[in-house]
Amino acid sequence: MDDLHSTDELHGAAPAEPRPLDAVDRAILAQLTEDARRSVTTIAENVHISRAHAYNRISRLQADGVITKYTALVDPLRAGLRSSAYVTLKVRQQTWRELRERLRAIPEVHHIALVGGDFDVIILVRAVDNTDLRRVVFDRLQNMPGVLDTQTFLVFEDLDTR
Repeated sequence: MDDLHSTDELHGAAPAEPRPLDAVDRAILAQLTEDARRSVTTIAENVHISRAHAYNRISRLQADGVITKYTALVDPLRAGLRSSAYVTLKVRQQTWRELRERLRAIPEVHHIALVGGDFDVIILVRAVDNTDLRRVVFDRLQNMPGVLDTQTFLVFEDLDTR
C-alpha cells in the first residue's frame, strides 16, 4: 500500500470516510506501535479484553487501512548507514505521481512527504557514507525528470520517537 495515499486515491476513487477509533482501538495501536511482534494474547491481556475481541479489532484495523503494515525499526548507524540527510525538492506539479514512484524505487530513500511551503517534497535519505549520499543526491535525485531544484540538510543526530 502506498504510504502517502490510500489505494482508492491511487485508482481514482475517493477514499472512504475513516471509521472513528475508540479507546480500545487506540490502546491496541499503542501496544502494536511499541512492539509489532507482541502476541494477540498479550495485547488482549494488556488492553483488558478477550483474545477473540483483540483479534477481531486488529483484523478490522487492518481491513480499514489503519494498520498498513508491520515492520522493524532499524538503527541506521548499526546497519552501516552513517550518513543521513533530509533533501527538499522543488518539482513540476504535474510530474508528482510519476516522480513519487521513481523516489520509492531508490533504496536509500527512507521517507517521502509531499508538503506545502517553499518546496514541494521532503525526503529522508540514508547512505553508507557521504560519498554515497552525494551519489544519490547528484546522480539520482537531481537528474530525475520533474525535479527543478534540491536542497540538502545533513543530519548530525536523529532520534526515533516511536
